[in-house]
Amino acid sequence: MRRRDFIGVVAGLMAWPLAEAEGGNKTGRVRRIGFLSGVQLRQDTEIAPFESGLRDVGWHPGQDIAIEYRSVAGQLDRLPALAAELVNSDVELIVALSAPETKAAKEATKGRIPVVFAINGDPLGNGDVRTLARPGGMITGLSQMHPELSLKQLELLKECVPAVSRVAVMWNAANPSKVNDWKQISSVAPSLGIALQSYELRSPSDLDGVLTAMRIDRPDALFTLSDPLTASLRVAIARFATEQRLPTIFPLRVFVDDGGLMSYGADIANLLRRVGDYIDKILNGAKPGDLPVEQPTKFELVINLKTAKAIGLSIPPNLIARADEVIE
Repeated sequence: MRRRDFIGVVAGLMAWPLAEAEGGNKTGRVRRIGFLSGVQLRQDTEIAPFESGLRDVGWHPGQDIAIEYRSVAGQLDRLPALAAELVNSDVELIVALSAPETKAAKEATKGRIPVVFAINGDPLGNGDVRTLARPGGMITGLSQMHPELSLKQLELLKECVPAVSRVAVMWNAANPSKVNDWKQISSVAPSLGIALQSYELRSPSDLDGVLTAMRIDRPDALFTLSDPLTASLRVAIARFATEQRLPTIFPLRVFVDDGGLMSYGADIANLLRRVGDYIDKILNGAKPGDLPVEQPTKFELVINLKTAKAIGLSIPPNLIARADEVIE
């Protein structure tokens, strides 16, 4: 079943009207853009909503707009080379999936080509924009609101399993934005009666060692900070948590689709669709620095009851009632 409760987030800036005028290609020539991702792109979860958003504002992928996709499976050290490859292929704009891709695109473009980020967790904290209302420069896009959502995710975990006190946090310590996330949640966790255990990753090869350490010093639950590295490892992380009978919560629903227990965060498909509005405006003459960073307006709580049953956990009925989607 599916129930949605749309929550508007203003965060101190006025929303700007998207698709306020008829968009689409007005030049009569095929426009060429790039899409840079640190996770392996899937048709259903990333490409389809992104291209649907372009169609919504009058563009037709494969006809009047050509898209060069470049992606890696969590190997973030390859992003600079892929970003340079896009620049050398003469794209007019680069879509960067999240913060690491934005950094790589920013360095490769050197301020010459617009960059639109899709789910950047903290563009202001990362130094990608000057302000949310007026980003300045050649970069703008949509924010996923990390680390603000991390506290809410921990609260939901505590509500689901009131007895939880020791929570393992798996995160990419090589991603500067995740360092900030870790600092934020470390400061608020004690107020929930939760002690956090840090399990740091820097590359896919670190996962086995982290999981071994977690088996030895078993926590009560697992919380994962999402970025391209952890997202690329989500199947293995979810499988481990199920085998160890650990309750989990994630920022992205794709973790739950692949076997995780719960997720709470921005509706990523909606953010990817809304990237099309930025592309349309920029390709039709708008300056990226004049387009405010948009914050999420749709959030979703997803619960996997199959996983709950597998780990022997009974989800509180009131939490199930508030879920946007329950996987049974």
